[in-house]
Amino acid sequence: MNILVINCGSSSLKFQLIDSGSEQCIAKGICERIGIEGSMITYTPAGGEKEKTVTPMPDHTEAIRLVLDALTNEKTGVVKSLEEIGAVGHRIVHGGEKFAESTIITDEVIAAIEECNELAPLHNPANLIGISACRKLMPDTPMVAVFDTAFHQTMPREAYLYGLPYEYYEKYKIRRYGFHGTSHSYVSKRAAEVLGKKYEDLKIIVCHLGNGASVSAIQNGKCIDTSMGLTPLEGLIMGTRSGDIDPAIVEFLSHKEHLTVCEVMNILNKKSGVLGLSGNFSSDFRDIEAGYLNGEENCVRAMKTFCYRVAKYIGAYVAALNGVDVICFTAGVGENGPLVRSLICEHLGYLGVELDRDANNRRGEDMVITTKDSKTTVMSIPTNEELAIARETVRLIK
Repeated sequence: MNILVINCGSSSLKFQLIDSGSEQCIAKGICERIGIEGSMITYTPAGGEKEKTVTPMPDHTEAIRLVLDALTNEKTGVVKSLEEIGAVGHRIVHGGEKFAESTIITDEVIAAIEECNELAPLHNPANLIGISACRKLMPDTPMVAVFDTAFHQTMPREAYLYGLPYEYYEKYKIRRYGFHGTSHSYVSKRAAEVLGKKYEDLKIIVCHLGNGASVSAIQNGKCIDTSMGLTPLEGLIMGTRSGDIDPAIVEFLSHKEHLTVCEVMNILNKKSGVLGLSGNFSSDFRDIEAGYLNGEENCVRAMKTFCYRVAKYIGAYVAALNGVDVICFTAGVGENGPLVRSLICEHLGYLGVELDRDANNRRGEDMVITTKDSKTTVMSIPTNEELAIARETVRLIK
């Protein structure tokens, strides 16, 4: 069965067509600048050449239509008709407390997702637009919603509650939800598979490190804590996000710089992180790494602060788990950043971590990066959120 995986943003749409039998991606691409001048679709069939086409995309329905046209194109398409697409899996950022697992999409499910819009105002409405567009063009094809927050719904109350008056949780459901759940789930399971160990018997810490970054603690196959919170702003220092700060900083900056709360929040979300720490040098960790290796102080400052924060969260989650068997690095930086992994592991001597330098210098593959004598296993596991979404979709529609 072929599963179309859709990841819809406000002005972009990523897609993959996956053969659920072989679990191979048979085509992928992205629609960019939807509703903006200069919109473009990039399409790559497996084993074929990448195609880029600049074409008007006034809305997401047109973007979906272009995706379907590309997949069924006589020359470079990978299916003969839409009937060969068995189902569509949609990434949904926020499911609140309403969704503890993936679900088949119905009118009632859409209404429930809409109720979570205020928790993810930049993401959920765009995800819903993608669902609407697909349902319009593929009305008879079953569709599944896979939530970024669902994996973290197993957190115990003491892990997800904030130290606020409890009435705010009761009235507004203000709590830690966590994100990147599809990635954390996939990577932790893949780590157990690679090690040949039973997933339910392991204590695993997953570090999803990219422009957005989060850490999760997984015990006996269930997430018990994660670093992102009500929104993706909490937790680690990221590309442009501040991560954890003293909440009083918002009021302090508002007074000192004569800014509104919204303006301060914009700084915390879009002008902070390694971008801000590096003096606006870059939010791209590849640039920060190059500057670090050249001894540029602004990049050294940003890199060390980022890695320290990750190591500190690992330590906290070792305590939450009462020990750890496996630490996994994943996502763009985690999979491809030997320097970042090395700097973080320098803080993990108390866990008996001994890094294998040769293994750590490899990139983008499932591997153990510690020596045989290391008391704690550290791994690099490339994430595959699209495959995880496809698996969930197949599970629900069969």
